[in-house]
Amino acid sequence: MTQAPEARIAVSFNDNRLVPLLYGEHDTHLVRIEHQMGVRLASRGNEITVIGAQGAADSAVTVLKTLWNRLERGLTIGNAEIDTVIRMMESGPGEPETTAALSRFNRTDNLIRTKKRLITPRTVTQAQYIDALSQSDLAFGLGPAGTGKTYLAVAYGVSLLIQGRVERLVLSRPAVEAGERLGFLPGDLKEKVDPYLRPLYDALYDTLPMETVTKHMENAVIEIAPLAFMRGRTLSNAYVILDEAQNTTTMQMRMVLTRLGEGSRMVITGDLSQIDLPHGTRSGLADAVSILDGMDGVSLVRFSDADVVRHELVARIVRAYEKADRNRHEGRAERRLQNPHASIDGLPKDVLPENGVAEDGLRDDRDIPQDGEAGRAAAPVTISDSTNGRS
Repeated sequence: MTQAPEARIAVSFNDNRLVPLLYGEHDTHLVRIEHQMGVRLASRGNEITVIGAQGAADSAVTVLKTLWNRLERGLTIGNAEIDTVIRMMESGPGEPETTAALSRFNRTDNLIRTKKRLITPRTVTQAQYIDALSQSDLAFGLGPAGTGKTYLAVAYGVSLLIQGRVERLVLSRPAVEAGERLGFLPGDLKEKVDPYLRPLYDALYDTLPMETVTKHMENAVIEIAPLAFMRGRTLSNAYVILDEAQNTTTMQMRMVLTRLGEGSRMVITGDLSQIDLPHGTRSGLADAVSILDGMDGVSLVRFSDADVVRHELVARIVRAYEKADRNRHEGRAERRLQNPHASIDGLPKDVLPENGVAEDGLRDDRDIPQDGEAGRAAAPVTISDSTNGRS
């Protein structure tokens, strides 16, 4: 069998200022494309020759042109952007699905401008998420850690505050421990809950000068509070973010959803594979998604491991855990088929999905190692007054 001859395709770029940005420091961007697409890239000045099988070479040319188009529009490229464009090639260059995805990825009308930086979507799903934030009064961002759900939500809220489109920024999280019992925490209310809200502070400080954040918090323009303090309030002309919403109960979720007042928007983020509620407690996020999905004015964006923009190892870790979840899920299904009348831990016999949450929103901890001798899942933290011992 004769081997098909290699294709050689030359591509030239006409702006010498942008060529170093395309190649990357020490040609790291070109090396990344070579390794992932199985081609060779020979660069000379502002020209790259792509060498490889015809299909792979055509796809690599499209990747290079897409990245170049992004640079011409004033956008940035890095490892995350390169990986995203390469993944878009799975349908093949020239396919309608690929063309639509590439066009959406290189848009310049969905940028987030803050006082410290210009933020661009780094994956197609992030672009869809920013669209949802701008078009819907209530948006859900679901998916694994490292996909930018919280960061983009905070950055978009900051941009609305700067433009004067909202008067307040309200950020909240349920104060739930992640797998370990911390006990009573010392200090006043702020000192007790700050450890749970630290990721929200990090996103604020990345988009606004520290002195501006401090001033806005003193004037209650920016408010960061645990979920328990939302009851009874009406939030008007505000941008509200509820983070880690998978750790809300159904009643907490219903409470926070009904806080919206006139001129307000809300974003709810969470990862249904990382529920830290006590065993058998229904997740308010799973409940809300099942009830509100498809409702007018509500957007729901699902991220996957392909959208992870942290260290590339994080994406592989997420995929490994998802594979393990599938294996456990298949094992439970097989046991139920063998003994359909058995009840496992008193939970419904319906086959559980990969994320460990039953269709009714119950947390399943049967195959998840528990913390502590009692084997109990993490419970909401108790906020106590350290001066008089009251809870």
